Amino acid sequence: MRRVALMSTPAADPLAVLGSLPGVAESVDSVRQAVDRVYGHRVMRRRSDEVASEAALRGARASAALSGADWPLEEVRRRSDFSATTSTDGSALQVGAALRLTAEAGQLLGVWRQSPVQALARLHLVAAGGAVPDEMVGRPRLVGEKVDEPLVGLAELSLPEPGEVMARLDGLAGLLLAGSEAPALVVGAVVHGELLALRPFGSFNGAVARAAQRIVLVGSGLDPKSICPAEVGHAELGRAGYLKALEGYVSGTPEGMAGWIAHCGEALGLGVRESVAVCEALQRGAA
Repeated sequence: MRRVALMSTPAADPLAVLGSLPGVAESVDSVRQAVDRVYGHRVMRRRSDEVASEAALRGARASAALSGADWPLEEVRRRSDFSATTSTDGSALQVGAALRLTAEAGQLLGVWRQSPVQALARLHLVAAGGAVPDEMVGRPRLVGEKVDEPLVGLAELSLPEPGEVMARLDGLAGLLLAGSEAPALVVGAVVHGELLALRPFGSFNGAVARAAQRIVLVGSGLDPKSICPAEVGHAELGRAGYLKALEGYVSGTPEGMAGWIAHCGEALGLGVRESVAVCEALQRGAA
């Protein structure tokens, strides 16, 4: 079966090639229309900061849920201690990491544009600092190091060796730095999928991948105020669906890649719906 050799495609803009896969254009159009609707909501003219703050909280909660820490939103809102001692199953660490990553993503756009790999290292430092040994924080894993990834089933996917990880990270960074005419949904989905497939760090790869996608969507101008939490949609679609779509990405086939992009588009659309609901609640005075 034919594979999309993304990182070694000789085309001038290999990411743009993905935009022509069956169904991708429809996903892109659907997402664009949904984002335009929430940005056009009357509440956004006066209270966009409140919407962004609530979207960040809900996105972080959802990202943690995908990593196995499925806490109610009100508990995330109420709690302030997310150290290792607050839970016996590590869920507090996942929630804390997701909250910190969501906050940090908004500060890393400049770094991302100059050095995506450096930005990823910073994201991992923010997520894992204090939770894993210092020597394993903020750098790609080395030969022989294990990956602690709580997403059920992800461990069953082939884990690239560190040498391949570095080569593919460099290739991805090169594509991003070169710029692309590909829609933001496509670029964000590729960054998200590639990081999940590579699992470059020893921990918190899922949370880092979702934060990186958030940076892409903000930096592209699709979601400049970061009010469209795709993480909410991924959590709503379920961990099993998330993993199945990722398997399509890892397969490298046109069908698999298109399916992953469509899944990311559906998730983003659901995240937009969440923010529309927040806008409506603010308008009614219920939030």
